[in-house]
Amino acid sequence: MTSANAGTDAVSTEDEAAADPLSYGRRGQLEVRLARTATEIDAAQSVRYHVFYEEMSAKPDAATLASKRDADRYDEICDHLLVIDHDRITGKLDADGEIPRDAVVGCYRLLRQEVAEKHGGFYTANEYDIGPMLERFSDLKFLELGRSCVLPPYRTKPTVELLWHGVMQYVTEHDLDVMFGCASFEGTDPDELAIPLSFLHHNHAAPPEWHVRALPDLYVEMNRVSEEELNPRQAARLLPPMIKGYLRAGCYIGEGAVIDYQFGTTDVLIIFPVAQISDRYMSKFGGKEKIPSGQR
Repeated sequence: MTSANAGTDAVSTEDEAAADPLSYGRRGQLEVRLARTATEIDAAQSVRYHVFYEEMSAKPDAATLASKRDADRYDEICDHLLVIDHDRITGKLDADGEIPRDAVVGCYRLLRQEVAEKHGGFYTANEYDIGPMLERFSDLKFLELGRSCVLPPYRTKPTVELLWHGVMQYVTEHDLDVMFGCASFEGTDPDELAIPLSFLHHNHAAPPEWHVRALPDLYVEMNRVSEEELNPRQAARLLPPMIKGYLRAGCYIGEGAVIDYQFGTTDVLIIFPVAQISDRYMSKFGGKEKIPSGQR
């Protein structure tokens, strides 16, 4: 497995940004920054295709299968946060200075509210009734997170931390107040996911002011096992690593799951008021200080 060079010296995000305003920092050979070109977005779509369609169980339509890209209309309006392996770049820039596509090893898709409102709304609105939440907090600025994935050799804690550092730098740069989006369990049978779904329902449900419910025709009950019957340790072990990370940071969970048959997943809604993110995570990822190195 390729390491993320966790033991190397960190590079100051301020120094990095001075050289490239789209960069949020670098650790070893890995850099986190926004996509600069259509070619880099294409590379992120290729990473997503590999993870969602080849590694996992998403079902491609004819166009997706032919292109081997996970793409939709939101890609044109989103910012794309990339993890780039500079060891895959050395000596390989093309005549236009483009990096090779295989240098992109991880990605996140970011959609700010001001952009979404000009282009038909948020992707999440296809699964959850987010309108009332947006109205209740009309004085806040929302950011939708989506399409997060990392290639298998890079699924290390330092790589994920680098992605999160990039997200939090983006939040700071744009003065955003709330992050939200769908997180997924593999599989489309909620009975097989009864324990972790029930654990989220009983222990991490959003308070009334942040309540959001799945759309009526897509709603899947999460309360499938009583709180008394749950073994919290067993339930926590069944949570995907990304959802565990969200919970540690202090997120809320919306009401009801949604089955996404195209992607072969069961989705839950993550809601992250920035003010509620734990101090530990804010100090680790939220400031402009150096990216911490050597952490496990």
